[in-house]
Amino acid sequence: MDATLNPYAPGAGTPPPTLAGRDKLLESARIALARIRIGRPAKSFIAVGLRGVGKTVIMNEVQKIAEAEQFHSIYIEAYDEIRFPEVLAKALRPILLKLSRKEAAHHLAVRAWAGLRNFASAFDISFQGIDVSVKTEEGLADTGDITADLPDLLVSIGEAAKATATALTIIIDEVQYLSELDMSALIMALHRCNQKSLPVVLFGAGLPQLRGRMGDAKSYVERLFDFPEIDALPDDDARMAIEKPANDEGVRYSADALAEILRVTACYPYFIQEWGHFAWATAKSSPITLQDVTRSHDAAIAKLDESFFRVRLDRMTPTERRYMRALADLGPGPHRSGDVAKVYGAPVTSAAPIRSGLIAKGMIYSPAHGDTAFTVPLFDEFMRREMPDRK
Repeated sequence: MDATLNPYAPGAGTPPPTLAGRDKLLESARIALARIRIGRPAKSFIAVGLRGVGKTVIMNEVQKIAEAEQFHSIYIEAYDEIRFPEVLAKALRPILLKLSRKEAAHHLAVRAWAGLRNFASAFDISFQGIDVSVKTEEGLADTGDITADLPDLLVSIGEAAKATATALTIIIDEVQYLSELDMSALIMALHRCNQKSLPVVLFGAGLPQLRGRMGDAKSYVERLFDFPEIDALPDDDARMAIEKPANDEGVRYSADALAEILRVTACYPYFIQEWGHFAWATAKSSPITLQDVTRSHDAAIAKLDESFFRVRLDRMTPTERRYMRALADLGPGPHRSGDVAKVYGAPVTSAAPIRSGLIAKGMIYSPAHGDTAFTVPLFDEFMRREMPDRK
């Protein structure tokens, strides 16, 4: 069929043509933002889930909702060894420039700007190559201790935003990469803004271990955030994600073709887009048949191996690869860490540092004490393809 009309959108964070199964979550974001606008308390959320379930897409949709409400918003994608104070300060700078131009908030925005300059100086941050070192209000976000300075900074910005009947929405993807100190400071800052009824809100997303890490950072975190678990789509929503984009182009699927895509993708949104893309590319005409889906299988797997799986394998040491291969031998998981160590061929105590390193890299997580599972769906199948002899 016509490749230019192929409606599917495979790619990390790429918006799918039909965002199925996430309506309730996005509605909760709309309600939270609407409540914040009128000065009512609201819990935001930190979405948790495996790779490929659409967390980044959800974060982008939340930002669209915030901007439609004419809220100020910043979007941060965390990463290994992120220098969070610098990334956050640079993201906040244009927000303060806008607020300082509003007559109703000018004096508050000037004070917040002073706080940002102090914060930048305390953490040795420069903007556009210009060293920001002049402290314009002593005692405001200037200690160099992020747990003290970040609450001061966000409160001052929240006060300026409130004066203009708007809000600051902070959106952070891959939250698990923040250090415990940065995470604690962020939670403390949001808690302080909440206590003062200031319009500052955080929406985030991360891997499943994030819920425990944030709880460790601050015990009151569950009073600030809900932690919805994002998983594979229910069958009906997965069918919609496959069928509707094709139907909009006048193309149908046979029932058995549709069932096969649901089976091989396990209803994970990222995989649905890949299989839909290749099934369309393989089919000659409508309807797309089971034979079309079967013929597209190798191409879809090859693309996933190249663009989704192998980039994660490349981050691992040879020792870590052998551990992941041992985990793959046991299937999708979760599995007891002792069982993985046994297949790996080492005592649990010797395998524990390898496991910890892989958790830190976001490759595996512990869904329960002593359990181990992949953070990437279907990664066990990939490891068996990539390392068939476990060496």
